[in-house]
Amino acid sequence: MFKLPISTILFFLLALSLQAYAKHNGEHLYLQNCVACHGYNGNGGMGVPLSLPDFLATASDEYMFKTIRNGRPGRVMPAFKQLSDDNIESIIGYIRSWSDSPPPVYSKKPINGDATHGKQLFLQHCASCHGDTGTGGPGTGVTMSRPRSLPILAPALNNKGFLASASDEMIKATLINGRKGTPMVSFLDNGLSEQDVDDIVTYVRTFETQTVADEGSIEDEPAVIIKESPYSVEETVANLKNAVSSMNFRLIRVQNLDTGLTEEGKEDKKQVIIYSCNFNILDQALKLDPRVGLFLPCRVTVSEHEGKVHVMYANPKRMNEIYNNSELDSMCTDMKTVYEDMIDEALL
Repeated sequence: MFKLPISTILFFLLALSLQAYAKHNGEHLYLQNCVACHGYNGNGGMGVPLSLPDFLATASDEYMFKTIRNGRPGRVMPAFKQLSDDNIESIIGYIRSWSDSPPPVYSKKPINGDATHGKQLFLQHCASCHGDTGTGGPGTGVTMSRPRSLPILAPALNNKGFLASASDEMIKATLINGRKGTPMVSFLDNGLSEQDVDDIVTYVRTFETQTVADEGSIEDEPAVIIKESPYSVEETVANLKNAVSSMNFRLIRVQNLDTGLTEEGKEDKKQVIIYSCNFNILDQALKLDPRVGLFLPCRVTVSEHEGKVHVMYANPKRMNEIYNNSELDSMCTDMKTVYEDMIDEALL
């Protein structure tokens, strides 16, 4: 009877152990970073479904890696800059465990078609879902807080994150095969030729010269805005309550900052938080992004330290950098103005 050498057996056991560890680590990282948007089994939700067989059959590992690393600027998919390359590869490996199909490999060779004809076809066959200029379905991918007419929102093709991640061959493969379970159908089944598909891919690639330039970082915006009050804590709180009412906000409650964290009756009376809300603004914001709970309802903290009274609030413009949601830009700017006006009125 033929016997394998001990060293060979140990090698195979080690390989199996490493494979099991990689899958476990990938699952852990997926649950930690991806599950909230893409679902426990990759069936989607706030984010697109990842476990669709047609997605896994056409999305290359390189595409997934670049998507995780760079995200989708202006959409809900953030850039995971904090993850190591090994971490991202482990996540991809876990996603791949949902399919027995090997990952596709594409060349970086560009497809040369007729962009002018491709634009005509795009407007005819793609624009109804992806938008006339490829900016994606309405919204930024956040869909759980509002009705939608499609199973998923069509992704943005005119997006530097997508264009940097997807090769021409991958886009072509998606157009040819479609994705069952989504509105994306096979263009060949719809009567287009392979040359038509090449023309559309060529047109989509022209978006690289059309994408809107970044407005720049908002790192100059402080995360927390702090202003000194000329009044006592009690007077400042009273002024803020009046300012809330004058701006048509509803006062929700006033409490000590450490309420619930210390014994009742022993709260620090020099640390107070005022909650208020304009429910019309809150409703509009929640329809754009359910994560606005980080700064809505409005929370203003009054604190005395070393004889000085300060009024503090989280800066909505800086919070929007976390959301990666371009639809919230103007609202976050407006909310910062609301906070400023409210505080200035209270401190006059």
